[in-house]
Amino acid sequence: MRFKYTTTDPSQNEFDSLPRVPLRLRQGDRAVEALGLVDSGATVNVLPYEIGIELGAVWDERKAIIQLAGNLSNLPAMPFVVTTEISDFVPVKLVFAWVKKANTPLILGQTNFFLEFDVFFYRSKLEFEISPKSE
Repeated sequence: MRFKYTTTDPSQNEFDSLPRVPLRLRQGDRAVEALGLVDSGATVNVLPYEIGIELGAVWDERKAIIQLAGNLSNLPAMPFVVTTEISDFVPVKLVFAWVKKANTPLILGQTNFFLEFDVFFYRSKLEFEISPKSE
């Protein structure tokens, strides 16, 4: 399935657009609609603090054991597994580093988004394609 690169602000132009995919995250009887940034340079998936709270999670400093890199390196993060639905694809379990910081983007990285889906980028066309992993 192909998706368009998008911006997050009307004042941005196509050069500011990035590969974001609409998805639904489920935990028990709770669900959250979100946009995930498909980031092949990210080592792990990152879940914003607010979304974890909406899904009914409770922050526990003792479980904040994940050490992140880059812009998020100084933030505590804990593992969080959530069922993820993209379009009509079969739902998959994605493992996130849930960070305790407001306004963090939802990032879909190598572990384990790129292990569950094949992704092709067509930046010159401002499009990208996602399909379930090949068996």
